Amino acid sequence: MKNKTILILSNDVDYLYTLRLETIERLLKDGFSVSLSAPSNDRVEFFEQLGCTFYPTEFTPRGKNPVSNLALLLKYVRLIKQVQPAVVLTYTIKANIYGGLVCRMLHAPQIANMTGLGKALMGKGVLQSTIQKLLRIAFKRASTVFLQNERDLNYFLDHKITNKEQSVLIPGSGVNLARHPLEEYPEDDGTIRLIFIARIIKDKGIEEMMDAAIKIHQIHPNVTCDIAGFIGEDEYETQLKAYGETGAGSYLGFQKDIHALIKRSHAVVLPSYHLEGIANVLLEGAACGRPVLSTNHIGCRETFDDGVSGIMFEPQSTEALISAIEKFIAIPYEEKREMGLAGRKKVEKEFNRQVIVEAYMRAIEMVAVKEFL
Repeated sequence: MKNKTILILSNDVDYLYTLRLETIERLLKDGFSVSLSAPSNDRVEFFEQLGCTFYPTEFTPRGKNPVSNLALLLKYVRLIKQVQPAVVLTYTIKANIYGGLVCRMLHAPQIANMTGLGKALMGKGVLQSTIQKLLRIAFKRASTVFLQNERDLNYFLDHKITNKEQSVLIPGSGVNLARHPLEEYPEDDGTIRLIFIARIIKDKGIEEMMDAAIKIHQIHPNVTCDIAGFIGEDEYETQLKAYGETGAGSYLGFQKDIHALIKRSHAVVLPSYHLEGIANVLLEGAACGRPVLSTNHIGCRETFDDGVSGIMFEPQSTEALISAIEKFIAIPYEEKREMGLAGRKKVEKEFNRQVIVEAYMRAIEMVAVKEFL
């Protein structure tokens, strides 16, 4: 590949740091020039010191204003013409769609990553059909589209959004086993500390989590569940404040050091019924050596083995979550620790992020082969 410039489009610099850093580091190590474009924040300096070039592209990740979306499309046109990348890597829905449309227009090779379907694609109506059409157009000439579970892969093929040649299944975003090392299980001091880490929205099971934690704490005062994450739906601000006053746990706000939260906890809980790709927090919890309690839902159930490294329960049910927590409480301390170790072994075998990095390098190599042909 003569041109070794890679352009990465995303809606969040923190996303690139948390889930894509290893790929970026590998690209730089292999002699590629890496340019990033996303709304700016304080992580930008880190990437610039790493050796990346940053182009701020300000937009609202979930905004539906057609004028703003057109402005983003035009920004991507100018950016891709300026950078002249050999390959464009796109992450998150707006970058995938509008970046993909521009890549097709300007004949720039695209490698896209879909981390889940989301409400819009799994719903029905005008929004669903519109996004399907946009993705179909955007990905028409994409070199590779990475999908994170069998359901998503089949959905894209069945709806003719991508074809078999483009579509590549990967195990989520993987987990960095060095950044999330196995940690000693918390000492047996009579307490059980659970942690919920997710964007605070209904579909992540936040309501079931608060209700279950309060009821569990009333029966077992030694059991608490702290909650961390960005509030994505405003009505939960008041509810989280009230939750903290019950003694069942604290709302910690958005936290960058997820590993530290997991390390001090006995288990990670995610009662999600959101349409996950693969739930990263469950992978990170297991990598740290913590059992996980999560739902029988696509993107969650793949991350653990029920009864071995975690406990599975049905989504959208406070009673099911309470039952799962009660089961966990009843497990002897040493067996809880063994569940955590089993989780670590599973992610080492199935979800090592280096698998994802190698998949990207192969996809970039495929672009080079097509360029040569």
